[in-house]
Amino acid sequence: MKGKSFACAWTSQSDLSSAILQRVASASVTVDTQLISSIGKGVLVFAAVAPDDTSKEIESMAAKVIKMKMWPDDAGGNWKRSVQDIHGEILCISQFTLLASTKKTKPDFHGAAGGEQARELYDHFVTKIQELYEKDKVKNGVFQAMMQVNLQNDGPVTLEIQTNASSAQEKGKDKMDAKVGKQSEYQLPAELLD
Repeated sequence: MKGKSFACAWTSQSDLSSAILQRVASASVTVDTQLISSIGKGVLVFAAVAPDDTSKEIESMAAKVIKMKMWPDDAGGNWKRSVQDIHGEILCISQFTLLASTKKTKPDFHGAAGGEQARELYDHFVTKIQELYEKDKVKNGVFQAMMQVNLQNDGPVTLEIQTNASSAQEKGKDKMDAKVGKQSEYQLPAELLD
């Protein structure tokens, strides 16, 4: 029996900006042994900007940081209160490595925005969080610096958030339509298709 073939198309997660939120009892960031910022109870945010990001995606991600329900309420109900609800603090750290491709043993960082675009959008992300919350409760690391980040994870609770996945998937679909070369055809043995 002759094998059947099928076309396979995929989109990369690196088309999405991404942030890792960690619920912390405390966190701090140091550069060259100098303390840059520290927070008490709140959220440590590692954020990365993708090449196709616009201010719209960045503002959506900033709003999610403020609104994400990461703490229990007074009655013990889990996932009921946000950092805003508990009057916590936020420490933002730029981390382009979140968008690395790890298909090989050497990470590939082409999925992250580079240079001035990344700086502008990351700065906009931090500024937007400050606007949506309380400026004095939002701290920052140093963009493109080698940082030492210390944290006491509370839980532990670690969540990943991304920009609007549906719009990013549409972008990915448009890219796939434009780049037919990204589709691959595979021949499967007939016994695997039964």
